Amino acid sequence: MTTALTKAFPQRDVQVAKETPRRKRILIVGGGFAGIAAARALKRADAEVLLVDRRNHHIFQPLLYQVATAVLSPAEIAVPLRQLETKQKNLSVLLAEIKGINLGARTVEAVCPGIGSRKLEYDFLVIATGTRPSYFGHDEFARFAAGLKSLTDAETIRTKILSAFELAESTNDEKERGRQMTFILVGAGPTGVELAASIAQLAKVTLRNNFRNIDPAKSRIVLLDGARVLPTFAESLSQKAVWRLTKLGVEVSTGKKVERVDAEGVIAAGVRIPSATVLWTAGVSASPVVKMLETTTDRAGRALVGAFMDIPEASNVFVVGDAAAMNQEGHPVPGVAQAAIQQGRFVGNLIANRVRGHKDGRPFRYRNKGNMAVVGKNFAILEAGYFRSSGFVTWLVWAALHVLALPQLQNRFRVQTQWFWSYLSGQRSSRLISEGPRSSAS
Repeated sequence: MTTALTKAFPQRDVQVAKETPRRKRILIVGGGFAGIAAARALKRADAEVLLVDRRNHHIFQPLLYQVATAVLSPAEIAVPLRQLETKQKNLSVLLAEIKGINLGARTVEAVCPGIGSRKLEYDFLVIATGTRPSYFGHDEFARFAAGLKSLTDAETIRTKILSAFELAESTNDEKERGRQMTFILVGAGPTGVELAASIAQLAKVTLRNNFRNIDPAKSRIVLLDGARVLPTFAESLSQKAVWRLTKLGVEVSTGKKVERVDAEGVIAAGVRIPSATVLWTAGVSASPVVKMLETTTDRAGRALVGAFMDIPEASNVFVVGDAAAMNQEGHPVPGVAQAAIQQGRFVGNLIANRVRGHKDGRPFRYRNKGNMAVVGKNFAILEAGYFRSSGFVTWLVWAALHVLALPQLQNRFRVQTQWFWSYLSGQRSSRLISEGPRSSAS
């Protein structure tokens, strides 16, 4: 009887009837440079990829300061994350904020707006949540000194800058007028330098002859830092940046620690500087999501990762981009876009190999392609190894590289068109002051 059944139902048919193995689930948290690079590297992997972000868009961070100074509009440097689904069939996008991570159960708790909490399972987890402004233990400064990390931040800063000129035009109090026309930037890294130079050109060129009671060119722009300008660049390039900023009318004050920031301005090295607009470009700390991993972090809250960008507690959990801290040849890997992209792509390829059953290859190695910073119109600096350059030609290279690096063709076309118009006319098309909510009686 058994032999007859075996002949009627061969073993190979029984195997076909078995349940198909579940595809691996890869959860990527964060839609910045690192998160998107990881997702794209998994395009051909036989796995389910879920990209989670609390925003529905990816921001081209290097040009965010131009939104803050009315050169570009938000839509020109941002793209919807959901468009990734049209080009990658194994990818889904979820608009949600992470509230908890359980490494043992391999689950993540995510809260979707208007829907509530969801529990997401994963086989591999990639944390690419970036950073937020750090006030070095003085969180009370945040109320008076806006940081620059999101489109909302950029629009807030743009409104503060343009509103300051309008209030200076309206008031008859000379002391208050001077306070409104004083702009202070705390932190002389690339963002601080680029913002200061852009504000200076806004005041001297774009707003020229736009007011009757004030001369915007007489605005006071102060750049403060406890160290030197552009500390990650060579001293010679730092000095050239200071020379260019001074030529634009920016007051560069280094070696002075900011002790207090309030509604009236700042106190630096014991001296009060009255100002209605204080911008914080001094430092960053990791996203709170990193703390949920309960792994070792550095002073900035970034996860200390291994050679394969994983954490010691779980080899299937990776941290990439600005949320990760990693040393290479005794030096920290810098928190720049090119490093985030390289790390995201590395982890994506690593996971894809594991899904296929292959062994891990070589550990991550950062390849420095050079650093650039722009200091206003017609001037930029470049450092790539021992090669250093500055001036107009370097500025042209900076402009070309940033246009090519924009995420979509429409972004490239709109940005280069706007830049061309602004270069010729000196005007900026996004000089809009955002309106706050109005009461029903108004």
